[in-house]
Amino acid sequence: MSLADGQGGYRVRFDWGPVGADAVSPGAAFVAVVDVLSFTTTLTVAVEQGLHVLPYRWRDDSAVAVAHRHGAMLAVLRKEAGPGQVTLSPESILHANLRADGIDRLVLPSPNGSAISVRLADAGVTVIGVSLRNAAAAAAWVRERAGDRPIGVVASGERWPDGSLRPAIEDLLGAGAFLDGLAEGSFPAEGFSPEAGAALWAWRGVAEGAGDALRESVSGRELRGFGFAGDVAVASAIGVSKVVPVLRDGWFVDGGS
Repeated sequence: MSLADGQGGYRVRFDWGPVGADAVSPGAAFVAVVDVLSFTTTLTVAVEQGLHVLPYRWRDDSAVAVAHRHGAMLAVLRKEAGPGQVTLSPESILHANLRADGIDRLVLPSPNGSAISVRLADAGVTVIGVSLRNAAAAAAWVRERAGDRPIGVVASGERWPDGSLRPAIEDLLGAGAFLDGLAEGSFPAEGFSPEAGAALWAWRGVAEGAGDALRESVSGRELRGFGFAGDVAVASAIGVSKVVPVLRDGWFVDGGS
């Protein structure tokens, strides 16, 4: 047995980062990408507002060209935002009211969740975006549509300064919340891989204090230290959203629309 085949016998699979995404996606009806601080939270907020979101791998001049070509607004780095600009900060999207300004498309660069989403879509996988805001709604949506096919779940994680993957508790919890929603329906726990089961129980172990866990996580403390406590608060709003961002023809749109 190869590592790539390790969870292949299970209906629900879980792994980390871009290589883990490759491992859990074969044959899957859907793969849920989780990047709570902040790509999938920002994505959820944007889709709540009726925006179409194009995930993009790189934060460079090519992103500017892509946004221009599609007539879309480009989300910039938090520290680079000027008047009227939005960023990867979910709070900036929440308060921007872009539709009122005639903007209905957003290019959202991110080296983790966005890059993984594009990677999976390029391989022909149907990707959904999951945050703590919409984990329950996304799980219910998947239960209704997956049939007997497997489901993959990917915690995007962050990066250490050397570029290696840093497992991030916020993504473990977001994945676990989604898996908890799956387990309530037609996906019995015996169909979960041990990896998926561990993420599920990690969530159940801290669900009552998940907001505190998010605030005190490494990523949460980092954002708060940079003055973005509002982003952590937006990400901690568990279950407030009913949208299910689905990546179709290069753009995330609400799967319920």
